[in-house]
Amino acid sequence: MTLIAEQELIHKLKSENYKQGAFRELLKLYQERLYWHIRKIVLNHDDTDDVLQNTFIKIYNNIDGFKEESKLYSWMYRIATNEAITFLNQKAKRNNTTIEKEQEMAINNLESDVYFEGDEIQLKLQKAIATLPEKQQLVFNMKYFDDHTYEELSEILETSVGALKSSYHLAVKKITAYLTED
Repeated sequence: MTLIAEQELIHKLKSENYKQGAFRELLKLYQERLYWHIRKIVLNHDDTDDVLQNTFIKIYNNIDGFKEESKLYSWMYRIATNEAITFLNQKAKRNNTTIEKEQEMAINNLESDVYFEGDEIQLKLQKAIATLPEKQQLVFNMKYFDDHTYEELSEILETSVGALKSSYHLAVKKITAYLTED
């Protein structure tokens, strides 16, 4: 989306006369991308749908507070990321367990998930990713699968480019080690 098109969309989203139509346009543009971003964090299709719905509700309710200091896309990804992490924390608390245990269960359930289309190698990669600390998981998924630049990641995750490069490098090393062990 060009800068001018984005500014026009933001203007419409903030206008009571155009908000509904602009929001439908926003959904068309970003719903699938945000779905897959969230899915890589929460792993389960139904949970992803819930988090995605919460994300768009939060975007709709808070668009007037968007200061345009970052791209709209970065702002929405930040909301989606925070909503997914909050969801995982709440789920772990509800089940009286840890996020790591929740992720382990979600990975184990991927094989029977009708929405998971990966093969054995994809499943092993997901297991490797699940062993990473939360921040490394986010950075790896967003860089490797979504092909975000470090500058975009810096905006979304509000972290320095140097820290992101370090996190990604460490994540790749750990994943490589996991995938090559017998």
